[in-house]
Amino acid sequence: MKIKLLVIGKTDHKSLHQLIDEYQDRLKHYIKFELEVIPDIKNVKNLSELQQKQKEGALILSRLQTTDHLILLDDKGTHFTSVAFSEYLQKKMNAGMKQLVLVVGGPYGFSDAVYEKSNGKISVSKMTFSHQMIRLFIIEQLYRGFTILRNEPYHHA
Repeated sequence: MKIKLLVIGKTDHKSLHQLIDEYQDRLKHYIKFELEVIPDIKNVKNLSELQQKQKEGALILSRLQTTDHLILLDDKGTHFTSVAFSEYLQKKMNAGMKQLVLVVGGPYGFSDAVYEKSNGKISVSKMTFSHQMIRLFIIEQLYRGFTILRNEPYHHA
């Protein structure tokens, strides 16, 4: 299985970018992983929230393959402990899934079309974080999940 994290817009903060890179490098020892950045929509000041979500949604959907298993990172999604998330990952791998695609939406969330195409939703926290920070959190949790599955000490270090 391959995991792709699909995000809208680049990471501006240098220190955050360094941490994201560090955890991506760690994660690649366990699974094929790709972080794909969809460029920010231009002229958003002239768009309503709905129009912005629709444009971002079209870009998200255009990046998917028909066999992709699409999971949205959404505040209304399922909450997991780190151990439960590792078990979730194991189930996805056992199912023979080709590619698991996790998506961080734009500032207004996802379009209806993206919700309709999705296979589920995961909430990283009940708190609200910047879209840039969520990237780091989910990559770290993916890494943590694989260390749990291999019974490595990172989870309790």
